Amino acid sequence: MAATTYERLKLHITPEKFYVEACDDGADDVLIIDRVSTEVTLSVKKDIPPSAVTRPIFGILGTIHLVAGNYLIVITKKKKIGEFFNHVIWKATDFDVLSYKKTMLHLTDIQLQDNKTFLAMMNHVLSMDGFYFSTTYDLTHTLQRLSNTSPEFQEMSLLERADQRFVWNGHLLRELSAQPEVHRFALPVLHGFITMHSCSINGKYFDWILISRRSCFRAGVRYYVRGIDSEGHAANFVETEQIVHYNGSKASFVQTRGSIPLYWSQRPNLKYKPLPLINKVANHMDGFQRHFDSQIIIYGKQVIINLVNQKGSEKPLEQAFATMVSSLGNGMIRYIAFDFHKECKNMRWDRLSILLDQVAEMQDELSYFLVDPAGAVLSNQEGVFRSNCMDCLDRTNVIQSLLARRSLQAQLQRLGVLHVGQKLEEQDEFEKIYKNAWADNANACAKQYAGTGALKTDFTRTGKRTQLGLIMDGWNSLIRYYKNNFSDGFRQDSIDLFLGNYSVDELESHSPLSVPRDLKFLALPIIMVVAFSMCIICLLMAGDTWTETLAYVLFWGVASIGTFFIILYNGKDFVDAPRLVQKEKID
Repeated sequence: MAATTYERLKLHITPEKFYVEACDDGADDVLIIDRVSTEVTLSVKKDIPPSAVTRPIFGILGTIHLVAGNYLIVITKKKKIGEFFNHVIWKATDFDVLSYKKTMLHLTDIQLQDNKTFLAMMNHVLSMDGFYFSTTYDLTHTLQRLSNTSPEFQEMSLLERADQRFVWNGHLLRELSAQPEVHRFALPVLHGFITMHSCSINGKYFDWILISRRSCFRAGVRYYVRGIDSEGHAANFVETEQIVHYNGSKASFVQTRGSIPLYWSQRPNLKYKPLPLINKVANHMDGFQRHFDSQIIIYGKQVIINLVNQKGSEKPLEQAFATMVSSLGNGMIRYIAFDFHKECKNMRWDRLSILLDQVAEMQDELSYFLVDPAGAVLSNQEGVFRSNCMDCLDRTNVIQSLLARRSLQAQLQRLGVLHVGQKLEEQDEFEKIYKNAWADNANACAKQYAGTGALKTDFTRTGKRTQLGLIMDGWNSLIRYYKNNFSDGFRQDSIDLFLGNYSVDELESHSPLSVPRDLKFLALPIIMVVAFSMCIICLLMAGDTWTETLAYVLFWGVASIGTFFIILYNGKDFVDAPRLVQKEKID
């Protein structure tokens, strides 16, 4: 079986069946899904009834079982990102969720409402930016992994050979996965960020590509998914690969990011920065070792760059991380603590060179992957930098972009694109492309995990920290605060449903969605916002006398401050917590 999926598809709908027709040249296959029995079979075009309603689609994302029954999810719009070694890469931009059932009359009012909520959750995930696919190329593996495969691997379908960490619709494709004969209809979809640019330096043209693959294991939102799980999967784990293609030669440099691999939490409680809590009873070494055993098998040596603060609330995490590395005593792991905020305070971001100089020899030792036009491997990457801050977003992305630039400098010199002595920083046109791409990567990863664009992107885009950048960081921080407290429970539930961490059982006697929200959950935050807003309005619109204005300000000011402290007194009762999956308890 060729490692491709069908590119051109038509969906034919009748009251009894879905017919997905392969329209590629020479194809005669039709996937038939029975809307009553849910059976999936393979047939030919002549079996499509003329009465069917027909529409073009661009891929099957999969199926999901909700209260009303099964739903088919298809890609209805796509956008071309670029070409990758003559393989077209697409972004899925719109989807449709189609019910197998022709009517909802079999549902009670409560079931109808639950089904509506579950559909809203699915559509919420589908509305998230960052779903990518190719019908002819395996996006889930790095160039180096793909270069070290067997002929049997090459003959596998894209679904069979994909790295399951990065197949976000793996759960949705489970029914098609069980039938190898229909795998050409099963499209693995990546979540993260991809950008491609045709660049020129010294009149030499090359393609520069950046891919961030977001893991679907221990996936979720910022405060509700931290640390690791019992399998050693780290929260917000992202594999980022930078690729250069020049005159048939290909080079890549891979880095990873992931939450501090201990059992810890940081649940929202309306405080601006909730206190991180480390589990006091868990066997941290077990999960920690599982995490790094798998990382070493996949990537080789691990150079950990821990960017958290070495004082305040983040200090215990840094100390625990360092202690675990020391206790493990694995020669394949090196640990470097760099207090990002302390070293770069007062906007002294030039001091990041301290870290780059510290790890320069290690980076040269890890090297990068390089293959010549004939396919001969000239260099392998022997390990990765595993960077993290608290969220593995803002500080992490800054450092990764700097390490990637240093590797790219070496690659372009070796390929003959850069002359001896030339620096990438001096190539103004390419530098603009490079910085903006890494800033876009930061924004994509941040929106998917924290709900807003990244912080510190002014430095990534310009190489300087600016006053405007500080203001934008403040704004994004406020938006994060609101989302993390008042909408992330729904976001977490949506992701858990999409990935199969929670499965809907319509026979369940007590739906988790039936637990009503306490009135105070909605009332007090609204009162707080209204009171604060009225306080500001009173300041802007003075009354007849300053005494009257002062009275209004004092009244609304006390109301807003009072409400705020009432909420903070037991803040966790007012946050939007997940309802579908019972998360592990942290002591």
